[in-house]
Amino acid sequence: MTVGALAILAVLFVAVILVSNALFRGARLDLTQNHLYTLSQGTNNILGSIEEPVNLTLYFSDKAGAESANPDATALRNYAPRVREMLAEMAARAGGKLRVTTIDPLPFSDDEDRATTLGLQPLPWGQGGTNLFLGIVGTNSTNGKSVMPIADPRKETFLEYDIAKMIHELSMAKKPAVGLISGLPIGAGFDPQTRQMRQPWAIVSQLEQLFDVRTLTAASVKAIDKDINVLVVVQPKDLAEDAQYAIDQFVMRGGHLIVFVDPLAESDDSGADPNNPQAAMLADHSSDLPKLFKAWGIDYDPKKIVLDREHALQVSSPQGQPIRHPAILGFNQRDLNPTDITTAQLQSINVSTAGFFQLAKDSKNKLTPLIQTSADAMTVAADRLKFMPDPSQLLADYKPDGNQPFVVAGRLEGKFASAFPERNDAGHLAESKDGGQIILVADTDLLSNRLWVQVQAFFGQQLMNAFANNGDFVVNAVDNLSGSSDLISIRGRATSQRPFTTVDNMRRAAEESFRDKERELQQRLSDTERKLTELQSGKSKENEMILSPEQKAELTKFQDQKIAIRKELRGVRRTLDDRIDALGTRLKLIDIGLMPLLITLFALGFAWLKRRRRAA
Repeated sequence: MTVGALAILAVLFVAVILVSNALFRGARLDLTQNHLYTLSQGTNNILGSIEEPVNLTLYFSDKAGAESANPDATALRNYAPRVREMLAEMAARAGGKLRVTTIDPLPFSDDEDRATTLGLQPLPWGQGGTNLFLGIVGTNSTNGKSVMPIADPRKETFLEYDIAKMIHELSMAKKPAVGLISGLPIGAGFDPQTRQMRQPWAIVSQLEQLFDVRTLTAASVKAIDKDINVLVVVQPKDLAEDAQYAIDQFVMRGGHLIVFVDPLAESDDSGADPNNPQAAMLADHSSDLPKLFKAWGIDYDPKKIVLDREHALQVSSPQGQPIRHPAILGFNQRDLNPTDITTAQLQSINVSTAGFFQLAKDSKNKLTPLIQTSADAMTVAADRLKFMPDPSQLLADYKPDGNQPFVVAGRLEGKFASAFPERNDAGHLAESKDGGQIILVADTDLLSNRLWVQVQAFFGQQLMNAFANNGDFVVNAVDNLSGSSDLISIRGRATSQRPFTTVDNMRRAAEESFRDKERELQQRLSDTERKLTELQSGKSKENEMILSPEQKAELTKFQDQKIAIRKELRGVRRTLDDRIDALGTRLKLIDIGLMPLLITLFALGFAWLKRRRRAA
């Protein structure tokens, strides 16, 4: 009877497993604190829109990485499971349209050669020329290719975005189209002043390599083509109403816009007169979109420039002396948004005579800073810098405005209203269909070569040597906005690293106590040396080399104190180790003993309750 009952239970158990596998196939429950394994809705939409199969191949040096003690190799090896799990989760949600394979490129193998040829970045280690790989190669049915050269653990927060971007690019048939309206001579053309052909600015050359850039003439623009994904507007001065209306309706229909305005554009040569050198200086070099900005809930003053002495870059004074210019600013990582894809991995951005943006008081939109000044910043009239040859005068009466940073560049999000409600043109849209995305930059000089790149001619080629990330910022912004709304909606995620905060706090407290004891020991040593010097100064030349009883006593006292303090230091270390071990023991007891016990008690209680109800 007992054997038969066990056999029936075994059959029932197997049946339940088979049925549950069939019913709950593909079901997942993410219990991690930050939902690390839950894809964003934007990613799910991208995966659901794949029409032709996309192939992603993960190259991971599993065997070679296991033999390396290199810290970078260890970081890659620990990060690899996170990349593999993200790919597996995406493949499970793509309905069979995303195929993921993993290759372990062994040293000196064909797979290693293929990985290098495809553009993956190897991490060399050891003396034998061994390379480690952790990168992704994506292909589609039309020979399209996209490569993530190395899956950098430092970019884990953007892992989902980077992979989703690869899939999105492989799903597209052609390069994204980017419209360009510029009031500055940033493109190639004829320069009337030098009477020679003008080379395009470096930033335009970079954009043309990655996108289908179409230059639009502001004077003749009536509408923006439907297939343009991103519109870049630079130095919009005195735009005709039709051009402003075209920009307005482009945003209303869901187009993505990047605007560069400036209170004092140093590259603006409008108003120049060869017969009057003062004409260019007196000309208005500011730009603004007042009607559109007001409709979008943005406050921008084209007559004010932001100064920041904390980020002032060094220039030459009229006397040839180096001096810091508070209107020419160098921003670093601390001033760049670490959670936005456009600025997260950048190191430095340089601007000159920049303005700033603020949300209007009644605005319902959201302005996220991408680049902002320090709190030690102030504003001045733009005209003041026009006629000021010595920038040191700006520091003479420097006074920060309200101890708050100013937004030099930001991402504006919201549902925008049209700036032209009175127009009744065919197809007129009174408000944006979905949540709009606009990137605003209050400086056009950051686009100029002088602030971020050195360009040299070499056998007919333009060689670029960047010393700042201005170009990367612009390319990142266009690249981000050229994707679909689903791709743009993907935000940075929390990392899978879970620091032991309690242990870290304990270590910090112990180290602080350790440093206090070390300072106390150093102070006592200094006191002892001082006393020995005082005793030595009162001795005759004959007895200089002989220690007096007082000196011997002082040395003995110091030695005793030194031994006592070192003993206390060892005690601090020992106490820290004991506390960490005790914490580990408690956690093991909870994980190994308490949790199974609670589950057992719950099962017994449930069985008892069920039996009691049955008996009743």
